[in-house]
Amino acid sequence: MNRPGRKTETLIVSVLLAWAALAAGSALGGEADVVDVKVRRSAPGVYDFDVTVRSVDKGWEYFADAFEVLAPDGKVLGRRTLLHPHETEQPFTRDLYGVRIPAGVDRVVVRARHKPKGYDGKILDVQLPK
Repeated sequence: MNRPGRKTETLIVSVLLAWAALAAGSALGGEADVVDVKVRRSAPGVYDFDVTVRSVDKGWEYFADAFEVLAPDGKVLGRRTLLHPHETEQPFTRDLYGVRIPAGVDRVVVRARHKPKGYDGKILDVQLPK
C-alpha cells in the first residue's frame, strides 16, 4: 500500500491548521460584537431596542462606546452613546427608545462601536415587528 510521503502529510496538516485558524478567527468577531437585539414597536413608526453587546473592554481608553440602529441604506436612525467601560459586565445590555423608522423599512442593522477600533465587530440584521 502506498503511503503519502512526509512532505504530503506536513502539507495536509498545515492546510488543516490554517483552515481551523481562519474559521476560529471569523467566529470570534471584533472588539465590540452585537450578540442579541430585542425590538418592540412602541407607536406607529417608532421602536424600542434592547441591544446586547460583547466587547473587549480594558479601561477608559479601550471600550465599547456606542451602538447604532441603521436603515438598510446605511442611514443612522438611532444611536446610544455608552459612557463607561463594562469590563466586569460581559456581555451587557442597554436600551435605546423612540427610534423612528421610515415607512417601508421592515429590517434594520444594529452595530456597536469600539474605542479606538471603531465598527469592526459582528452586526445583527433585525426584522421589525408589525
